[in-house]
Amino acid sequence: MIIGKIYRKYFKNNLFMKMILFFSIVMIMTIITFSYLMFLSMSEAAVQRQMNIQKRAVESVSNYISGKYESVQNMMRDVYRDSELANNTSFFMEHPYEEYVRFRLDKFYSDIGATTDAVQFFRNKMEDDPDIRSLILYSADQQHLYAYNQHKQFKIIETNAARSFVPDAMYLEEEAQVSIPNIWVRKVIDLPDEPMFSLRVPVNNKQSLRNIGQLLVYFDGRQIWDSLANYRDDLKGTIVVLSADGDVLFDTSNMFYGREYPYAEQIHSIYDTGVIDEGMTVTKLTQSQGGFTVLSAVPEEEIAATYEGVRKSIIMIALMCILVAIVAPSLFIGNFAKRIYNIIRFTRKVKKGDLKARIADSREDELGQISKSFDDMLDELNLYIDRVLKAEIKQKRTELAALEARVNPHFLYNTLEVIRMRAISQGAGDVAEMIYSLSVLFKSYVQQKSNYTLKDELEACRLYLELFRIRYKDKFAYTIHCDKSFEGISIFKMSLQPIIENYILHGMRPDRSDNHIGISVQSYGEDCVVEVRDNGKGIHPERLEQIVMGLDHPDENAESFGLRSIHERLKLLYGERYGLGIESEEERGTTLTVRFPQMGEGG
Repeated sequence: MIIGKIYRKYFKNNLFMKMILFFSIVMIMTIITFSYLMFLSMSEAAVQRQMNIQKRAVESVSNYISGKYESVQNMMRDVYRDSELANNTSFFMEHPYEEYVRFRLDKFYSDIGATTDAVQFFRNKMEDDPDIRSLILYSADQQHLYAYNQHKQFKIIETNAARSFVPDAMYLEEEAQVSIPNIWVRKVIDLPDEPMFSLRVPVNNKQSLRNIGQLLVYFDGRQIWDSLANYRDDLKGTIVVLSADGDVLFDTSNMFYGREYPYAEQIHSIYDTGVIDEGMTVTKLTQSQGGFTVLSAVPEEEIAATYEGVRKSIIMIALMCILVAIVAPSLFIGNFAKRIYNIIRFTRKVKKGDLKARIADSREDELGQISKSFDDMLDELNLYIDRVLKAEIKQKRTELAALEARVNPHFLYNTLEVIRMRAISQGAGDVAEMIYSLSVLFKSYVQQKSNYTLKDELEACRLYLELFRIRYKDKFAYTIHCDKSFEGISIFKMSLQPIIENYILHGMRPDRSDNHIGISVQSYGEDCVVEVRDNGKGIHPERLEQIVMGLDHPDENAESFGLRSIHERLKLLYGERYGLGIESEEERGTTLTVRFPQMGEGG
């Protein structure tokens, strides 16, 4: 009810209010739609950038741990490559330490001389890597732990199965794994309760290939932070490192270290990137050799925060655009309406018999010319009234002349010429050229000619293309090649212009600077073929098939009316073998051929 009342009061009989309302609705919907699409695009890009940061951070952590894994593997490879060192290490782990010392002394005083000391070898390896907190050799035969700590101290710890859980904890696994340091081992070697991760590698006798123990290396988990140094400022959520059993080896939030990760089962179901409970986006990377997984878990609200600034900016810009889109046209249309209302009030005065009324509008635009025309008409009318004897006849002639002036296209030509001269006086040369081309083009279509030739149609196409060449400046060019022998061929109006218009509306790409369309005329026997070739967007194969079928099987509701009209007129006028041909390749351009007989002066 209220909306209907407002409509009847302000809009029903007010054309300009309807225009403002319609234009405002269209602009608001357009701006909102464009803003929404822009937000989707920019937010997706922001999320993708953040996910790339998370992925690179995960890869950095994975590379760091993989490097430590490879360094431990190389440690044992170095032992096996040196046969003397391998023998000494085997003897060291298969015999009590006192026997190993005597064994080394005997070799030293024998002809063999000094050989590589296994104890010193592993001490050197630990000193080479500052990230190692402890290096442990476990002898399965002796049930001893030979431990090196970060203070370069070497300890021998007995771990008899009857008095310790260490032998059970040190049960040999098939492959080396990255895991959490065993609590019993940490307790025995007196390691501080700090974040660490361990690597365990089996030690075998090189000659018998029998397993004789294990090598354990404990790395400082806090050093993983160094691998994230380049991403800390932009990192979102948490970075977590999981062992093969799902235990947390490292956690940037310090919430889950040493515990089983609560989302471990859901993580296993994700291949690369996915979403788990509570909208958390996970990016993971699994290393099969070390058996560990590095993942990035980012909550939904932190993902949303990456494009919050974009959303606010787009909303502000959209509101400003809506405000400008409503206010500017409203001011313009309001001013236009005010001048129209002045003319209406003037006509009402004249209707009541006030022939001395005048419109005070000195502007030179269309309304100004209309106002001046009305003033001039009244001046003439007053002169006619003065001539009593010829008043009635002259009055009728004046009304007829006024009617003809409104219908006669020359009124439009004169008006366009006034606008063109105004543009030249204001320095808008390109606008003047466009108005001139439009005026000549319109005149060519309105003028009646007994013989309309191919030269006339090509000139109309040139004028039409010239409008858009001026409009797009260096982004658009055209060429027209026609031998003079073809210029006199008779042809109906608008036989080529719709093809040019189709390219301008649907084929040209304003974002490119090499748009080109060419028109060439050739002779094929008794026929003349005009080829229109462009380098535009081209036509999708399915759409091209629909257009071709529509030419020979017209449908009243089908699109491409201009092309169908040309095709049908050619067939009706000249026969079935004449008409329109279309070839197109998507993103490469379109070629249209118009075939008609050579009739007229050039035929």
